[in-house]
Amino acid sequence: MPEVTEHAPGTAAWTQLTSPDVGASKEFYRGVFGWDSYTLTLGAWGDNEIFTLDGAQGPEVAGLNSLTDDTEPASWTCYFRVENLDAALDAVGGAGGAVSVEPTDVADLGRMALCSDPQGADFALWLPYNLAGAGVIDEPGATCWVELASTDVQDARRFYGRVFGWTAVDRSYYAPSYTNWKIGDWSVAGMLPIESWWPEGFPPHWIPYFWVEDCDATAGRAAALGATVHVPPTDIRPGRFSVMTDPAGARLAVITPDVSGRPAAPARP
Repeated sequence: MPEVTEHAPGTAAWTQLTSPDVGASKEFYRGVFGWDSYTLTLGAWGDNEIFTLDGAQGPEVAGLNSLTDDTEPASWTCYFRVENLDAALDAVGGAGGAVSVEPTDVADLGRMALCSDPQGADFALWLPYNLAGAGVIDEPGATCWVELASTDVQDARRFYGRVFGWTAVDRSYYAPSYTNWKIGDWSVAGMLPIESWWPEGFPPHWIPYFWVEDCDATAGRAAALGATVHVPPTDIRPGRFSVMTDPAGARLAVITPDVSGRPAAPARP
């Protein structure tokens, strides 16, 4: 597999799981995706688990750290690559978003800030130093998509368009109105509306999609390991997907993409 050494500005460069039980989450994801991991000590940030593909020395896939506030739910956070962190934060504030963690250096890996959009969905900004982000994407076992569920689709289109320069395109997948966000000709993220049939008070949120070779088998394996499957394996035009929460309550999705007629990814360094 080609290893990714750089992520384009405006794309999801990294995904990080926060969990109340790091050990249990590590075993769950290793069991579901066959990941390995190593521990990275980051000074004031404490110990972080770095999930890898194809052994502990393989490319990085995602991160895992412990919740610092027991009242917060377990969750996956999507980190978007930026070229100028201060300018991106100005855009977040100017578009009506909020900053919950001010710009902070994560050791020598990069500089991050945690933000939320006007509907309250959390996301992070990432300016890399020595960690570009995930070392593999768009491959089995790795992240291949990120998706927002929002209570106000039109406002979210306005907000992310201002912050990342994304262009919104209408699609019809498994939601009556699905948004494909694009940079140039390349799709970088998606969005669907939170509708009346969703659980009452369901919060806006971002989730990662992980590419798997057999959606049904992966969903079954995740359920056997304690996940709750909310959307059973279902066929849509991009492939066969399933949405679940892990045993700690963090929401994620898996997909076996339909690669027939799939355009080649943009060339990567």
